[in-house]
Amino acid sequence: MNEERLLDVIRRVAVNAVNAGNPSDYCIGTVISTNPLSIQLNQQEEALSEDFLILTDLVRDFTVDITVSHQTENRAGGSGDPSFASHNHDYTGRKKIIVHNGLSVGEAVILIRQAGGQEFIVLSRVSDHANVTGQWI
Repeated sequence: MNEERLLDVIRRVAVNAVNAGNPSDYCIGTVISTNPLSIQLNQQEEALSEDFLILTDLVRDFTVDITVSHQTENRAGGSGDPSFASHNHDYTGRKKIIVHNGLSVGEAVILIRQAGGQEFIVLSRVSDHANVTGQWI
């Protein structure tokens, strides 16, 4: 057997071994419930329960510290009393905040299947959050 043919055989064997080992791959799923979390990959397969899902910070609520250093905007009372005159306050220091990234029913998500396994990492949403509410939007 010549050298080129031997290399081709080795390459094919290696590719077949990787494919047979069920390597990791990405897929798109749809959130069908949030408590407990359940994601449907396609109509033929059973939905994935939270036991098989690893969530990143992009798809779950989490707590984080931030550092702030600014002043509030001027505000005035309404009684005309001098103690209610327009004023502001310093707002500084390390503050703990909650980032609300939890998934909502109907959102499409990108998942990566663990190579050779049954667990999936839920990486991110396919589009913007479905249910964003907040004061500054």
